[in-house]
Amino acid sequence: MKETGLFGIVGWKNSGKTTLVERLVSHITKNGYTVSTIKHAHHSFDIDHEGTDSHRHRIAGATEVLLTSSNRWAIIHELKEEAEPDFDSLVNKLGEVDLILVEGFKHGPHRKLEVIRLANTKIPIFKEDQTVVALATDGVQIDNGLPVFNMNEISKIADFILKQVGVE
Repeated sequence: MKETGLFGIVGWKNSGKTTLVERLVSHITKNGYTVSTIKHAHHSFDIDHEGTDSHRHRIAGATEVLLTSSNRWAIIHELKEEAEPDFDSLVNKLGEVDLILVEGFKHGPHRKLEVIRLANTKIPIFKEDQTVVALATDGVQIDNGLPVFNMNEISKIADFILKQVGVE
């Protein structure tokens, strides 16, 4: 796996993971660091829509379709009968950056921060996962020895993550 700093944001559905990742990326990049993200989707998703040329290529049977413009490029890889790539393979597809934030992949071996909301009644992930090294909450009182942040303390959370991955 790459030497890039890798850190995860996990939590149950509707806990605020995406909002936290969005705010962290914005804060960290404004401070001069480069950040990439990996988001695990638990369902079929599509970034290419019916009627576009690239969609037509994919539907025709192309294994990979590379889209490019003067602003961005993307490769769509159709898995067909292949298994979903493992986590390390996905990480290695990304270019070099200071930090890769991973949303989801609860069971990955990387260090993670768990987002916990008062409204959530599920058993917290940290209780069964030693890779959770900190928590962000909207007010849940947790006394377990892990660092606990208010989910709005973006600067403090960002500093913690950057220290965890050795980028500061």
